[in-house]
Amino acid sequence: MIHEISSDLDSFKNLVFKPGLNLLLAEKTPESSDLQSRNSAGKTSMVELLHFVFGSSAPQESIFRSALRERQFSVSVDIGRSKYRVTRSGDSHGQILVEPSIDSTSFLTDSSALSREEWCKILGERWFGLHQKKGTDTHLPTFRSLMPYIVRRQQSGGFMQATRHSTQQPEWRQQISICYLLGLDWRIPAKLRELHERSRLSDELRQALVTGSLVKDWTNSGDLRTALAVTESRADQLRSRLENFQVLPEYEQLEIEASEISNEVSELSLENVVDQGLIEELSSSISEEIPPGIDDLKEVYEEVGVVLPELPHRRFSEVEAFHQTIIANRRAHLQREIDAAEERIKDRNGRKTEIDERRQQIMGVLDGHGALQQYTALREELGRLESQCEELRSRLNAAEKLERTKAEVKIERAKLEQEVHIDIQERDVLINDLIVKFEELSSSLYEHSGSITVSASKSGPKITTVIDGERSKGITNMQIFCFDLALAELGMKKAHWPGFLVHDSHIFDGVDERQIAKALQLGARKARECEFQYIVALNSDALPKSGFEDGFLIEDYVLDTQLTDATETGGLFGFRF
Repeated sequence: MIHEISSDLDSFKNLVFKPGLNLLLAEKTPESSDLQSRNSAGKTSMVELLHFVFGSSAPQESIFRSALRERQFSVSVDIGRSKYRVTRSGDSHGQILVEPSIDSTSFLTDSSALSREEWCKILGERWFGLHQKKGTDTHLPTFRSLMPYIVRRQQSGGFMQATRHSTQQPEWRQQISICYLLGLDWRIPAKLRELHERSRLSDELRQALVTGSLVKDWTNSGDLRTALAVTESRADQLRSRLENFQVLPEYEQLEIEASEISNEVSELSLENVVDQGLIEELSSSISEEIPPGIDDLKEVYEEVGVVLPELPHRRFSEVEAFHQTIIANRRAHLQREIDAAEERIKDRNGRKTEIDERRQQIMGVLDGHGALQQYTALREELGRLESQCEELRSRLNAAEKLERTKAEVKIERAKLEQEVHIDIQERDVLINDLIVKFEELSSSLYEHSGSITVSASKSGPKITTVIDGERSKGITNMQIFCFDLALAELGMKKAHWPGFLVHDSHIFDGVDERQIAKALQLGARKARECEFQYIVALNSDALPKSGFEDGFLIEDYVLDTQLTDATETGGLFGFRF
């Protein structure tokens, strides 16, 4: 239990608690104005102070690291069978001073300054039976994930839902915490969360496979395997070609020479064609040329005699001999032209034979060798193919792993979903005890009893609380009230509870006076029967004046220290922020 809350701040109002029910009242006095709300009297600050001393993180904006940075705050509390005074300040918020009482058997030999992590580890072990080694799985229940169910925080959204202590609390963390507090197998939702993260990582890896890739955006292992086989075959062929490749430094010069030879052969062949045409034309002229007859000559000369009467006439025999001479000379000239053309063709053919042998020699050399540029280009292409093969191989391995992971996750999820059903069936005694307790608690507040349901879902055990009535903030708060009392009773039974439960006035928002009276009386009875401490901060005007059983005096549970917002010094800290 909590014995005392104190501070080295002179104006701080120390709070001393007793076993069982403790009521911290925020008093409304006639002197308080409408603008002086009791909500700033310090009820919520008490809750935040308890979390601060019990190892919560202290952000920069926290009042304990800003307005109250230089002040120390202490809580005297039982841990196991021993009493300790625990102190923390904003200046040294990373350390907590733990002082055991003189007459107690302590787990500490003397006062110790513990780190926040060490302090939370000790409280987790001593209060909740947690045994978490440093650096272990993050899906385990932790002290700071369980403590907000014992001391709910309005600022975090702790009064929105019975099974959730914060609006920022992930569902998987909620399930792990509630399963641990109820005694269900919390490892099942933890494993389901691990599967969810594995599946999410697989999706991210699949997305990475199709981002920034050099090859087609394949993610299917079959397509990737086909692409890899084709690419490897092309690389092997090119690799074999390069192994037999011989670099010839003069390759380009020889290639140019072979090209020049080919051009020269073409020119020689073209010239031969021209000369061959000339030969054919001259040969045709020789064969077709016939000397003119005597009659033809006579006719010609008679005409000449007419045209040129002054020219002497010769005998036809002389003229005929003259013409024969001319024709013979012409044929001899044509034959010489033919012979010259044939000689040129012969010379060209000889040249063609000579240079063609050189060309064949060059081509033979080129066929077995290659240029350095060509070899370099082939090497670059092989490098590209090998890089592509490596990427495809890597993506194939990743795709196969993804497909295996997907299949494994599917199988494991189905197995875990089955384990949820089995776990609920095997723990039916515990669950039935919870159901009965919640029904008894809710029936003490309302004519129509409420119910709590534990069912299996794909994400783990699902706990639902219901109290019949109109949907309202008051009904929701009473669901939380009954759920927290049931948790406290179960926790005390299995010795996994710090020995106290704390609610501030928000637990009764929207609840009418009769139910508040019943709730306070029920809380006092359960705290007495189960031997835990129930601390409630309440506005004085919300304190019921009637509705209690005979002999139950609510005044007996009110703390001596009361808060008020009627004056500047009436709050918990003794001054207004």
